[in-house]
Amino acid sequence: STDLTSTVGYDSIIQHLNDGRKNCKEFEDFLKERAIIEEKYGKELINLSKKKPCGQMELNNTLFRNIHVSFQFFFLSEIDNVGQGHIQLAQTLREEAKKMEDFREKQKLHRKKIELIMEAIHKNRNLQYKKTMEVKQTSCCLLTALLYLSSLSHFWQLFLKLAQTKSALEDSDRSYQQSVTTLEKIREEWQKEHIKACEFFETQECERINYFRNALWLHVNQLSQDCVQNDEKYEEIRKSLEMCSIEKDIDFFVNLRKTGSLAPAPVVYENYYNTQRNATPVRSPVPVPISR
Repeated sequence: STDLTSTVGYDSIIQHLNDGRKNCKEFEDFLKERAIIEEKYGKELINLSKKKPCGQMELNNTLFRNIHVSFQFFFLSEIDNVGQGHIQLAQTLREEAKKMEDFREKQKLHRKKIELIMEAIHKNRNLQYKKTMEVKQTSCCLLTALLYLSSLSHFWQLFLKLAQTKSALEDSDRSYQQSVTTLEKIREEWQKEHIKACEFFETQECERINYFRNALWLHVNQLSQDCVQNDEKYEEIRKSLEMCSIEKDIDFFVNLRKTGSLAPAPVVYENYYNTQRNATPVRSPVPVPISR
């Protein structure tokens, strides 16, 4: 825009755009590294899901049945699905990184065309400016010489030199005027191209900021969606575990392993040494029913 052209130097703009490209490259590398981590984690989960399930030593109670169902059919299966989800997320991150790379390279290619034009016109302007200053310097020197010779014009032998200097000064002045005219045309062309370049760079920067912001937003949404999908898988396991009944499992164990409803009778003392004194044996108490 006009404000950007009038307040920001060309070199500063180029430096800012280069910094923006570096930011995109850093995020691109981040996505690639995150993809490696997600893929590795997913493969480890899949390998874990193939191992022998736990809970094999449980009795055939509600806990065992729910462990068997939830762990064997749900938990391991869902762990495998979660692992597959992380592998898919890794692939998605690689695709997003590739999109960022393509976007960055596309902007770089378009910028390069404008930069080449600006470099050429900058070079042409600088050369013409240098040439103009040289011609100007020559004119100044000739004018100084002409003024000096004019002050000595009462000497007849300097008349010829004075005429030659005056002629050279007139030629130099015409050359100087032509150089200034040419320089002004180049300056106008440079200003026109400079404004066009700044407007193009501003458009590119708006596109980059918008694309970069949307890419970050999309990345966060992908991670959030992955968490939601994982939680939905784990919810099936929670629903299965809700079917486990602690009371039923305790009753099942007692009924399976019980040996009777009475506690063993206590062992009583019997006097074998003096049977006469203890003719009447001590009667054992009646066993008391026990509760589990």
